[in-house]
Amino acid sequence: MLAIRFDRFGGPEVLTPVDVPVPVPGPGESLITVEAAGVNFADTLQVDGSYLSPDLLPHIPGGEVVGRTQDGRRVLAKVAHGYAEHVTAPRSALVEIPEELDAARALALLTQGLTAWHLLRSAARLQPGESVVVHSAAGGVGSLALQLAREFGAGRVLAQASAPHKERLALELGADEVARYPLALRADVILDAAGGDLFDHALGSLADFGRLVTYGNASRTAFAALDPARLSRLNAAVVGFWLRPALARPGGLREPLEELIALTLAGRLRPVTGLEYPLTRAHAAHTALRERRTTGKIVLRP
Repeated sequence: MLAIRFDRFGGPEVLTPVDVPVPVPGPGESLITVEAAGVNFADTLQVDGSYLSPDLLPHIPGGEVVGRTQDGRRVLAKVAHGYAEHVTAPRSALVEIPEELDAARALALLTQGLTAWHLLRSAARLQPGESVVVHSAAGGVGSLALQLAREFGAGRVLAQASAPHKERLALELGADEVARYPLALRADVILDAAGGDLFDHALGSLADFGRLVTYGNASRTAFAALDPARLSRLNAAVVGFWLRPALARPGGLREPLEELIALTLAGRLRPVTGLEYPLTRAHAAHTALRERRTTGKIVLRP
């Protein structure tokens, strides 16, 4: 079968199409014929060595797919080695999805949708009426987080984005206004995956008992040292978030995902879909993502 593999760490150029054997499912696993594989920023970190140790090379990246099991069920699944024509996954991890939910929207709900859900529910513990600022609001996580903030009862939702067309998209998705620092209000919750200057601006913009949730560093710049005394003066908190342990908690995956699917099918949540690439062009998808030229969910089609 066709797969995308890298044998050394580096940029998108190390992603190479290869011919490998079809995986054999083990006990409790299913073989899935891949309809589409999702591309996430974390995939680029695997490729450049931020997430993996050298002893795991060579490696086929990709953590999510939509596909069909051998008995014909259409499923959404967290997987390993998803950039391929076939993958295996534990049967307990498969979530059946209807035909009317296209692959790109379904994939947007898995990593990005669950991240957005847990950022607001588990990390920020958003309360009705609170104000929320979403950084990178036109991206995969941000575009869903600003909609979910409204769905979960936020009083005001502000969107930060890196370009005018991305700001317009965020407003179309329901943001009340564009966020520009210094903010005109003190925010109860700020969601940040950019790091760098945005993190510093956000920290100084929190309301009393506000929460700045950090879940990435897309700027790839070093974080400044965080002085606990400053947090005391601000009466605020910085909360770190990583999706993987959140999904491992009881009720962390299936229930939130089913809620996200139901909201999408009801028309109350609009996953933003972006570019689609042939599997053999995975390097181009990674380049676009790293250069922040993308909007919404990127998928690969075998």
